[in-house]
Amino acid sequence: MSERAVTAVGPAWQDVPRLRVHRFATLAMDRVPALAEEILREIRREFPQLPVVLDELGEPKALVGIRRALEHFVTHVAAGEERPQAPPQDFQDFGRGEGQHGRSLDALQAVYRLGVRLAWRRLAEIGQEAEIPAPAMYELAESGFAYLDGLVAQSVRGHAEAAARQAGERLRLQRQLMAEILTGGPDVAGRAARIGWPLPERVAVAVLARPAREAVAPAVGPGVLLDMERERPCVILPEPDAAGRHELLARATYGWSGAVGPPVPLAAAAASLRWAEAALALVERGLLPPGELLRCTEHTEALVLLPPEELIADLTRRSLAPLESCGPGHARRLADTLLAWLETRGGAPEVAARLGVHPQTVRYRLRQLRDLWGEELDDPDRRFALELVLRARRLREGAAQGGTTVGARRVS
Repeated sequence: MSERAVTAVGPAWQDVPRLRVHRFATLAMDRVPALAEEILREIRREFPQLPVVLDELGEPKALVGIRRALEHFVTHVAAGEERPQAPPQDFQDFGRGEGQHGRSLDALQAVYRLGVRLAWRRLAEIGQEAEIPAPAMYELAESGFAYLDGLVAQSVRGHAEAAARQAGERLRLQRQLMAEILTGGPDVAGRAARIGWPLPERVAVAVLARPAREAVAPAVGPGVLLDMERERPCVILPEPDAAGRHELLARATYGWSGAVGPPVPLAAAAASLRWAEAALALVERGLLPPGELLRCTEHTEALVLLPPEELIADLTRRSLAPLESCGPGHARRLADTLLAWLETRGGAPEVAARLGVHPQTVRYRLRQLRDLWGEELDDPDRRFALELVLRARRLREGAAQGGTTVGARRVS
């Protein structure tokens, strides 16, 4: 509330003889009902789109509010008391109603200004009848505008309350929709319709790691669903294959890390979520790079080979058992050569170029590999298992060294 809204009516009004003040108050109170109806008629004429809401007695609530506000104002200024505060409930209700119907406060403030102009015109006429001096009426006008500030403040409070409740209700409905989507519930279409969310054909689901508990929520755009109440905040991005969609999400989640699952049909959103959670788990284990919104589709090999750690470890032990007879360094060089050969399926020159060694060195190692594995190297299933475990080991070693690998060479 502004300072002028709580100070006393000025000295010129205080100097008006009490009989004149009493006459002014009596005339004003007698004309309040008609004045309230006149104000409402003018408001309805200027703003025909405003709804007429009736109270329990069938009287327009706006008319009741206008009448009470006028009576409240006249009673207090006539008594020479502190400038009156707006009656809170009526005007909070007005603001609340505007907020509930999605209307801005601009129209409501215009309505109030119109009402105050009409009221002041009539009060000025009454002031002349009651022989109130002009300086006192100027002070009364100032008091009236301060009173208007109070009406607006109460309405702003009511409007803000309604907006907060609506936002909270929308978030609740949005969380319910997301839960329905991610669990494959039967009422996705119904819950989407309640918040006006167009059903997309495809979605990608992201999970986020909180930088801090009090971190500001990502500023996702309209149409993107966000649930900040989950232990790991979750995002559903509609139509992720559209141009620029992932870039927009990355900008909206600046300062957050996480992972975005692959694009899938809406009904398969749970699968995208599983991949995103798996990717984030690898980030937290230091096996995928942190500090960004990682896209699962760019790390498919890691996601396939790294999560089943125990199974891969067992397969590695069995598949690479022939290398146990070699020293660690020599076993490492043989493993690199074997992977390069499996990936290229070329001769010594191609493998040598990949490893950066002499072709004769490669021929020597390939003969050793043939001695160790024999005809198993001609079995497609054995070759697949060997390539799988060697690629998985390369991925882990590359992550441990802070880089990724291409072929058998590490690239930071």
